[in-house]
Amino acid sequence: MSDVIFSVIPYILLAIPVAFLVASVYYSYKSVALKKRTRKAALVRQIASFAMVGTACLIGSMVVMAADPAEAAKAAGSGDLNKGISMVAAALATGISGIGGGIAVGGAAPAAIGATSEDPKAFGKALIFVALGEGVALYGLLVSILIISNAG
Repeated sequence: MSDVIFSVIPYILLAIPVAFLVASVYYSYKSVALKKRTRKAALVRQIASFAMVGTACLIGSMVVMAADPAEAAKAAGSGDLNKGISMVAAALATGISGIGGGIAVGGAAPAAIGATSEDPKAFGKALIFVALGEGVALYGLLVSILIISNAG
């Protein structure tokens, strides 16, 4: 019975932050759409709450690993720490570049739509600026792919 519990708990600990992120995005969207909060306050609340849930799940996974000493000894002796740190670095590279790309596209796309509505000939120039913002996210994804491929 304990083997089943130890095999299911990591999946539950991975699903909790994902479900919480989806719920917090929905809550932030609804609060901004109903004019209850500003966008900045909703974003700060979303990041803070997701960080708290992620920390709780990380502590929970450490408790699970400590409860099974054989699994913890196997993980400590196999060099998984370097691989884990490289996975965190890849996640940060993708996440931060995605946020930066979203901010860039969020500013460039409405301006491009406005310029195109006034002058249809400006579509090509406007599209270049939107694509430059998306390129930031793609570069972060490429960096994370390089980190993951060199981690093994």
